[in-house]
Amino acid sequence: MSRYTCNLSTNAELIAALSLTRHSEGGYFAETDRQDELVPSPYAVVRPDGQLRSVATSIFYLLTYDEPNGVFHTNRSVTYHILHHGRVEYTLIAPGNPPRIERVIMGANVAAGERRQLIVGGGVWKMSKIPKADLVGAKSEEEKARAGCLITEVVTPGFQWEDHQFLTKSGLQELFQELPGVETKMLEFLPYIKKSA
Repeated sequence: MSRYTCNLSTNAELIAALSLTRHSEGGYFAETDRQDELVPSPYAVVRPDGQLRSVATSIFYLLTYDEPNGVFHTNRSVTYHILHHGRVEYTLIAPGNPPRIERVIMGANVAAGERRQLIVGGGVWKMSKIPKADLVGAKSEEEKARAGCLITEVVTPGFQWEDHQFLTKSGLQELFQELPGVETKMLEFLPYIKKSA
């Protein structure tokens, strides 16, 4: 059996089987592929390698009952999100005047508007979390051990930390400074700002 097979294992089993480690964005991850082919990066900072990027990279990303959300961050590259199991809610903020906020549920119930695939363009702030109903619905220890969401993320051009940024409190204020009710938005999103950012 492939080590990438998922039979609704417990989160602990997934973390062990997929060699996942804690992610600085929240949750758990493992890089599963980094293509050897390199392409010029249109937005890279000056680098000794001539500003090259892998054509694509991919990771597993897991949120669990105990690690139920990530924090707001953005990548310059486009990111493709593919659902394996569970449900996850993404909040997307596209900068602009005004900024555009979109909430998307990734899940298997396409009839209810859930998506199995989500494409997030470069420069869009994103944050993921397990829906509150799923956390509240996990009553027993067994249910809590299985509550979560596993996805694959494919980044192209490939992920590099130089192309990544965490949203800060001041950055959040700047996003919404021209809008009425900025205080409401700050209260809503501040819990999802990385504490050290």
